[in-house]
Amino acid sequence: MSTTEDFSSKNLILFYIITYIFSWAFWVPQAMHSQGLIPTSPFTDFLASPFNVAAFGPLVGAIIVTLAFEGKSSTVVLLKRGAKWNFSAKWWIVIFFLLPIIAIIALSYASFFGGYTPSFEWLSFPFALVIAFVFIFFLGGPLQEEFGWRGYALPRLQSKLDSITSSIIVGLFWGLWHLPLFFIPSQVIYYNQPIWGLMISTILLSILFTWVFNNTKGSVLATLFFHTTFNWSHYAFPVLGSEVGATMYLILEFALALMISVYYFYNRRKNQE
Repeated sequence: MSTTEDFSSKNLILFYIITYIFSWAFWVPQAMHSQGLIPTSPFTDFLASPFNVAAFGPLVGAIIVTLAFEGKSSTVVLLKRGAKWNFSAKWWIVIFFLLPIIAIIALSYASFFGGYTPSFEWLSFPFALVIAFVFIFFLGGPLQEEFGWRGYALPRLQSKLDSITSSIIVGLFWGLWHLPLFFIPSQVIYYNQPIWGLMISTILLSILFTWVFNNTKGSVLATLFFHTTFNWSHYAFPVLGSEVGATMYLILEFALALMISVYYFYNRRKNQE
Protein backbone atom coordinates (compact mmCIF):
# COMPACT_ATOMS: atom_id res chain seq x y z
CA MET A 1 0.00 0.00 0.00
CA SER A 2 1.36 3.41 -0.94
CA THR A 3 2.09 6.27 1.43
CA THR A 4 -0.87 8.19 0.01
CA GLU A 5 -3.21 5.31 0.77
CA ASP A 6 -1.81 4.99 4.30
CA PHE A 7 -2.35 8.70 4.83
CA SER A 8 -5.92 8.52 3.52
CA SER A 9 -6.69 5.50 5.73
CA LYS A 10 -5.41 7.36 8.76
CA ASN A 11 -7.62 10.30 7.86
CA LEU A 12 -10.64 8.01 7.67
CA ILE A 13 -9.84 6.54 11.08
CA LEU A 14 -9.41 10.06 12.44
CA PHE A 15 -12.81 10.99 11.04
CA TYR A 16 -14.44 8.17 12.99
CA ILE A 17 -12.50 9.02 16.16
CA ILE A 18 -13.59 12.68 16.03
CA THR A 19 -17.17 11.69 15.20
CA TYR A 20 -17.45 9.30 18.13
CA ILE A 21 -15.66 11.57 20.62
CA PHE A 22 -17.83 14.55 19.74
CA SER A 23 -21.14 12.67 19.88
CA TRP A 24 -20.35 10.48 22.88
CA ALA A 25 -19.05 13.46 24.84
CA PHE A 26 -22.71 14.52 25.01
CA TRP A 27 -24.55 11.19 24.82
CA VAL A 28 -22.52 9.25 27.40
CA PRO A 29 -23.07 11.81 30.22
CA GLN A 30 -26.75 11.89 29.26
CA ALA A 31 -26.90 8.11 29.51
CA MET A 32 -25.05 8.15 32.83
CA HIS A 33 -27.47 10.73 34.22
CA SER A 34 -30.42 8.70 32.96
CA GLN A 35 -29.06 5.68 34.82
CA GLY A 36 -28.56 7.71 38.01
CA LEU A 37 -24.77 7.59 37.84
CA ILE A 38 -24.20 11.36 37.84
CA PRO A 39 -26.27 14.10 39.55
CA THR A 40 -28.53 16.61 37.83
CA SER A 41 -26.80 19.83 36.77
CA PRO A 42 -27.26 22.61 34.20
CA PHE A 43 -25.17 20.47 31.83
CA THR A 44 -27.43 17.42 32.19
CA ASP A 45 -30.46 19.68 31.71
CA PHE A 46 -28.88 20.87 28.46
CA LEU A 47 -28.22 17.29 27.38
CA ALA A 48 -31.89 16.41 27.89
CA SER A 49 -33.04 19.41 25.84
CA PRO A 50 -33.66 19.55 22.07
CA PHE A 51 -30.46 21.63 21.81
CA ASN A 52 -28.16 18.67 22.51
CA VAL A 53 -25.65 18.78 19.64
CA ALA A 54 -24.42 15.18 19.93
CA ALA A 55 -25.88 14.05 16.61
CA PHE A 56 -23.71 16.55 14.71
CA GLY A 57 -20.64 14.38 15.29
CA PRO A 58 -20.40 12.99 11.72
CA LEU A 59 -20.77 16.47 10.19
CA VAL A 60 -18.17 17.92 12.56
CA GLY A 61 -15.78 15.03 11.91
CA ALA A 62 -16.10 15.31 8.13
CA ILE A 63 -15.52 19.06 8.08
CA ILE A 64 -12.56 19.01 10.50
CA VAL A 65 -10.68 16.20 8.74
CA THR A 66 -11.38 17.50 5.24
CA LEU A 67 -10.38 21.03 6.16
CA ALA A 68 -7.24 19.92 8.02
CA PHE A 69 -5.88 17.46 5.44
CA GLU A 70 -7.46 18.36 2.10
CA GLY A 71 -7.93 22.11 2.40
CA LYS A 72 -10.67 24.67 2.06
CA SER A 73 -11.47 23.85 -1.58
CA SER A 74 -12.16 20.17 -0.80
CA THR A 75 -14.34 21.22 2.13
CA VAL A 76 -16.36 23.46 -0.17
CA VAL A 77 -16.72 20.57 -2.65
CA LEU A 78 -17.99 18.33 0.18
CA LEU A 79 -20.58 20.88 1.28
CA LYS A 80 -21.67 21.61 -2.30
CA ARG A 81 -22.53 17.94 -2.73
CA GLY A 82 -25.29 18.66 -0.23
CA ALA A 83 -26.94 20.76 -2.95
CA LYS A 84 -26.26 18.43 -5.89
CA TRP A 85 -29.67 17.81 -7.42
CA ASN A 86 -28.93 17.28 -11.15
CA PHE A 87 -29.48 13.56 -11.40
CA SER A 88 -32.12 11.42 -13.12
CA ALA A 89 -35.71 12.12 -12.08
CA LYS A 90 -36.36 8.42 -11.45
CA TRP A 91 -34.04 8.60 -8.45
CA TRP A 92 -36.19 11.28 -6.87
CA ILE A 93 -39.04 8.75 -7.04
CA VAL A 94 -36.83 6.12 -5.37
CA ILE A 95 -35.71 8.59 -2.70
CA PHE A 96 -39.19 9.74 -1.70
CA PHE A 97 -41.27 6.58 -2.15
CA LEU A 98 -39.19 3.39 -1.74
CA LEU A 99 -38.81 3.33 2.05
CA PRO A 100 -42.33 4.60 2.85
CA ILE A 101 -43.72 1.83 0.61
CA ILE A 102 -41.69 -0.75 2.54
CA ALA A 103 -43.06 0.67 5.80
CA ILE A 104 -46.64 0.50 4.48
CA ILE A 105 -46.21 -3.13 3.37
CA ALA A 106 -44.72 -4.15 6.73
CA LEU A 107 -47.40 -2.23 8.63
CA SER A 108 -50.15 -3.87 6.59
CA TYR A 109 -48.68 -7.28 7.31
CA ALA A 110 -48.58 -6.50 11.05
CA SER A 111 -52.19 -5.33 10.96
CA PHE A 112 -53.58 -8.30 9.02
CA PHE A 113 -51.48 -11.10 10.49
CA GLY A 114 -50.20 -9.71 13.79
CA GLY A 115 -53.36 -8.10 15.11
CA TYR A 116 -51.60 -4.73 15.39
CA THR A 117 -53.71 -1.59 15.43
CA PRO A 118 -51.46 1.38 14.64
CA SER A 119 -52.13 4.87 15.96
CA PHE A 120 -51.89 7.56 13.29
CA GLU A 121 -51.53 10.67 15.45
CA TRP A 122 -51.22 12.93 12.41
CA LEU A 123 -54.73 12.13 11.12
CA SER A 124 -56.23 14.93 13.21
CA PHE A 125 -53.66 17.37 11.77
CA PRO A 126 -52.31 16.09 8.41
CA PHE A 127 -49.98 19.09 8.01
CA ALA A 128 -47.99 17.49 10.83
CA LEU A 129 -46.53 15.20 8.15
CA VAL A 130 -44.94 18.19 6.43
CA ILE A 131 -43.71 19.66 9.71
CA ALA A 132 -42.25 16.30 10.70
CA PHE A 133 -40.43 15.95 7.38
CA VAL A 134 -38.79 19.39 7.72
CA PHE A 135 -37.92 18.79 11.38
CA ILE A 136 -36.38 15.39 10.63
CA PHE A 137 -34.34 16.78 7.73
CA PHE A 138 -32.69 19.47 9.86
CA LEU A 139 -32.69 18.01 13.39
CA GLY A 140 -33.65 14.34 13.13
CA GLY A 141 -30.42 12.87 11.79
CA PRO A 142 -29.95 13.48 8.04
CA LEU A 143 -28.23 16.87 8.13
CA GLN A 144 -26.12 15.88 11.13
CA GLU A 145 -25.00 12.54 9.69
CA GLU A 146 -24.97 12.27 5.91
CA PHE A 147 -22.03 14.58 5.16
CA GLY A 148 -20.01 12.21 7.35
CA TRP A 149 -21.27 8.70 6.56
CA ARG A 150 -21.89 9.13 2.85
CA GLY A 151 -20.19 12.45 2.05
CA TYR A 152 -16.83 11.66 3.63
CA ALA A 153 -16.43 7.99 4.62
CA LEU A 154 -18.15 6.15 1.77
CA PRO A 155 -16.23 7.64 -1.21
CA ARG A 156 -12.90 7.00 0.52
CA LEU A 157 -13.79 3.41 1.32
CA GLN A 158 -15.02 2.81 -2.24
CA SER A 159 -11.72 4.12 -3.61
CA LYS A 160 -10.06 1.03 -2.07
CA LEU A 161 -12.86 -1.51 -1.56
CA ASP A 162 -15.91 -2.75 -3.44
CA SER A 163 -19.27 -1.11 -2.80
CA ILE A 164 -20.73 -3.94 -0.69
CA THR A 165 -17.74 -4.11 1.67
CA SER A 166 -17.67 -0.31 1.91
CA SER A 167 -21.39 -0.27 2.73
CA ILE A 168 -20.98 -2.88 5.46
CA ILE A 169 -18.15 -0.93 7.10
CA VAL A 170 -20.12 2.32 7.01
CA GLY A 171 -23.18 0.50 8.36
CA LEU A 172 -21.24 -1.03 11.25
CA PHE A 173 -19.79 2.28 12.40
CA TRP A 174 -23.14 4.00 11.81
CA GLY A 175 -24.93 1.50 14.04
CA LEU A 176 -22.32 1.41 16.84
CA TRP A 177 -22.34 5.21 16.95
CA HIS A 178 -25.87 5.00 18.43
CA LEU A 179 -24.78 2.78 21.35
CA PRO A 180 -25.23 5.35 24.21
CA LEU A 181 -28.84 5.96 23.10
CA PHE A 182 -29.74 2.44 24.25
CA PHE A 183 -29.29 3.64 27.85
CA ILE A 184 -31.40 6.81 27.59
CA PRO A 185 -35.13 6.24 28.38
CA SER A 186 -36.27 9.24 26.32
CA GLN A 187 -34.80 7.57 23.22
CA VAL A 188 -37.78 5.26 22.97
CA ILE A 189 -36.83 3.47 19.73
CA TYR A 190 -33.45 2.49 21.22
CA TYR A 191 -33.90 2.20 25.00
CA ASN A 192 -33.82 -1.37 26.32
CA GLN A 193 -33.90 -2.72 22.77
CA PRO A 194 -31.32 -5.23 21.45
CA ILE A 195 -28.59 -3.38 19.62
CA TRP A 196 -28.17 -6.24 17.14
CA GLY A 197 -31.45 -5.21 15.51
CA LEU A 198 -30.15 -1.71 14.82
CA MET A 199 -26.80 -3.05 13.62
CA ILE A 200 -28.45 -5.32 11.07
CA SER A 201 -30.72 -2.49 9.95
CA THR A 202 -27.91 0.07 9.51
CA ILE A 203 -25.84 -2.40 7.49
CA LEU A 204 -28.78 -3.23 5.19
CA LEU A 205 -29.74 0.44 4.92
CA SER A 206 -26.15 1.35 4.18
CA ILE A 207 -26.28 -0.86 1.08
CA LEU A 208 -29.42 0.96 -0.04
CA PHE A 209 -27.84 4.35 0.67
CA THR A 210 -24.71 3.44 -1.31
CA TRP A 211 -26.91 2.37 -4.23
CA VAL A 212 -28.67 5.75 -4.16
CA PHE A 213 -25.43 7.70 -3.64
CA ASN A 214 -23.62 5.98 -6.53
CA ASN A 215 -26.56 6.44 -8.92
CA THR A 216 -27.03 10.13 -8.13
CA LYS A 217 -23.49 11.15 -9.06
CA GLY A 218 -22.34 11.16 -5.44
CA SER A 219 -25.07 13.50 -4.27
CA VAL A 220 -25.20 14.02 -0.51
CA LEU A 221 -28.49 15.85 -1.08
CA ALA A 222 -29.97 12.57 -2.36
CA THR A 223 -28.91 10.74 0.80
CA LEU A 224 -30.14 13.62 2.97
CA PHE A 225 -33.63 13.18 1.57
CA PHE A 226 -33.38 9.37 1.55
CA HIS A 227 -32.42 9.42 5.24
CA THR A 228 -35.29 11.83 5.92
CA THR A 229 -37.88 9.65 4.19
CA PHE A 230 -36.60 6.63 6.15
CA ASN A 231 -37.10 8.35 9.52
CA TRP A 232 -40.30 10.08 8.39
CA SER A 233 -41.88 6.83 7.20
CA HIS A 234 -41.63 5.43 10.74
CA TYR A 235 -43.57 8.44 12.02
CA ALA A 236 -46.17 8.40 9.25
CA PHE A 237 -46.58 4.60 9.31
CA PRO A 238 -45.60 3.47 12.85
CA VAL A 239 -44.45 -0.02 11.95
CA LEU A 240 -41.86 -0.17 14.74
CA GLY A 241 -44.65 -0.21 17.31
CA SER A 242 -45.26 -3.83 16.39
CA GLU A 243 -42.71 -6.60 16.82
CA VAL A 244 -44.27 -8.41 13.86
CA GLY A 245 -44.16 -5.23 11.78
CA ALA A 246 -40.57 -4.42 12.75
CA THR A 247 -39.48 -7.97 11.86
CA MET A 248 -41.24 -7.80 8.51
CA TYR A 249 -39.65 -4.41 7.82
CA LEU A 250 -36.22 -5.92 8.51
CA ILE A 251 -36.98 -8.86 6.20
CA LEU A 252 -38.00 -6.48 3.41
CA GLU A 253 -34.83 -4.43 3.97
CA PHE A 254 -32.79 -7.63 3.71
CA ALA A 255 -34.54 -8.73 0.50
CA LEU A 256 -34.03 -5.34 -1.12
CA ALA A 257 -30.39 -5.08 -0.01
CA LEU A 258 -29.73 -8.59 -1.32
CA MET A 259 -31.24 -7.78 -4.72
CA ILE A 260 -29.21 -4.58 -4.97
CA SER A 261 -26.03 -6.40 -3.91
CA VAL A 262 -26.48 -9.10 -6.56
CA TYR A 263 -28.04 -7.27 -9.48
CA TYR A 264 -26.29 -3.92 -9.13
CA PHE A 265 -23.03 -4.10 -7.21
CA TYR A 266 -21.92 -7.67 -8.04
CA ASN A 267 -23.00 -7.70 -11.67
CA ARG A 268 -21.52 -4.26 -12.30
CA ARG A 269 -18.20 -5.39 -10.83
CA LYS A 270 -18.22 -8.52 -13.03
CA ASN A 271 -18.93 -6.43 -16.11
CA GLN A 272 -15.98 -4.18 -15.27
CA GLU A 273 -13.54 -7.07 -14.97
